[in-house]
Amino acid sequence: MFDLVVIILQNMTGLQDHLFLPEPLCRKERGNNIVPGSDEEQNQFAALQKAFAYQFELYFPDSLASKTIVVVPSLTLDQQVLAKIPGSLHYEERLLCLLMLLRMPRAHVVYISSMPIDPVIVDYYLHLLPGITGFHARERLTLLSCYDASKLSLTEKILQRPRLIERIKQSIPQGHVAHMACFNTTNFERTLAVQLGIPVYGCDPNLLYWGTKSGSRKAFLKAGVTMPPGAEHLNSREDIVHAVAAIKDMHPQTRKVVIKLNDGFSGEGNAILHYPEGLSKKELFEWIHHHLENKIIPVAADVSAENFLEKFETMGGIVEAFIEGKEKRSPSAQCRINPLGKVDIISTHEQVLDGEDQQVFTGAHFPAEECYRNDIAQLSRRIAEELRNDGILGRFSIDFISVKEEDGWKHYAIEINLRKGGTTHPYLMLQFLTNGHYNQDTGLFETAQGLPRYYYASDNVRSESYKGLAPQDLMEIAMFHGLHFDSTTLTGVMFHMIGALSQYGKMGMVCIGASPGEAMALYQKTIAVLDAETRLS
Repeated sequence: MFDLVVIILQNMTGLQDHLFLPEPLCRKERGNNIVPGSDEEQNQFAALQKAFAYQFELYFPDSLASKTIVVVPSLTLDQQVLAKIPGSLHYEERLLCLLMLLRMPRAHVVYISSMPIDPVIVDYYLHLLPGITGFHARERLTLLSCYDASKLSLTEKILQRPRLIERIKQSIPQGHVAHMACFNTTNFERTLAVQLGIPVYGCDPNLLYWGTKSGSRKAFLKAGVTMPPGAEHLNSREDIVHAVAAIKDMHPQTRKVVIKLNDGFSGEGNAILHYPEGLSKKELFEWIHHHLENKIIPVAADVSAENFLEKFETMGGIVEAFIEGKEKRSPSAQCRINPLGKVDIISTHEQVLDGEDQQVFTGAHFPAEECYRNDIAQLSRRIAEELRNDGILGRFSIDFISVKEEDGWKHYAIEINLRKGGTTHPYLMLQFLTNGHYNQDTGLFETAQGLPRYYYASDNVRSESYKGLAPQDLMEIAMFHGLHFDSTTLTGVMFHMIGALSQYGKMGMVCIGASPGEAMALYQKTIAVLDAETRLS
């Protein structure tokens, strides 16, 4: 920590040209000998994060600064739940959008993945770079792989490979400031950051409580934002029974509840329970007590009620009333708290949910509906400011349920996701490709020329007929049918998660248009083309 302070002071007094030099900080051998989770590790991480504010203030605004971004796209989440998502390993490819940072001519990117990424996919992203040749960008890109397709998270795989960690260190040019960009930040990412000697643009893992379902409800309460009737900090089957009964007692009109694991994601950690009709308070309690295992319906495929309840007792969670409404939407807001403590609302979205009870995230429209997107942004800012006061850093999203009533829309805050999510990479692609910005007054995205742009994005473009399509095949189809992004009109289609296509028949895409209708038309055209091409094969 003393070394960090010296470097910071040298930088502030003009005696040092760069903050966070890889030597000696990145390559300190003692970082590899610190016990994970120890006070020493936590103290070093805190020092790295504190110094990150100086790096952010001095170097982030300078597009010509010498900097390195180490991208660790690890989905460090519950691996049992994650295993239920087909092709989840290829979700690591979603952060390939950060290759667009190579548009800064002195920036370097180090990208680590579980398995090697097909060069065709890498070339596809580099081809999109405005004003930079592919060769120049490729010279500043280092791709590293664990060569490990196991179910462990990517960060755990990296930590098992000290030689790989050393290669990451050696990939950071001397004289560069550096930081890690991650999908989410857990104890594993903290350990890796300390071993590399670089900060993370994300919050301290000690604060991850605020991203749990229970922590979200507490944050909403602090911010004074409406949320569904419910109970949090539940840890047992009996807790669930009492909460389910209490919600019906206090809100008799409730027809069903959602039981949520604290660390569930994409709706896969949820279960639904429908109330029976015509029972007294006592009879209802007895019914819930005796029939809970038989009546809850887990959202995740192939997860039994018994397995769900076992996971609940390990992870904890909440029970909430299921919000009903004839006209109901699921908007979200993407927020960012920078290392200087500034809160930005950087986008709103209209989520597309699937499943019998609309619990599974499959895509999003940008922006949210005009009639309430500014309301969603204002509510999100109130919540984000509370999170900032608690020390949260980085990107996160806040999900809502909105119901139309006689006097307007009523919004219920549902959850906080302290990670880069399904709306992060589409927005980043839009931003990087158009060099535009989000107008917080109008809630629209404007290109550098002031033109509005809209998009529809999905991570779940899927068909059995797409299986067997290699990345090269997709590129040929896109070129033949003019489906690529057009840098002159600033509209078009970008694909992602391409590596999942051949085995799983699944990928993602972002369709950018000059209007919501054009964006959706691009999506429908692309689906029609892919369906026609795969029928022919």
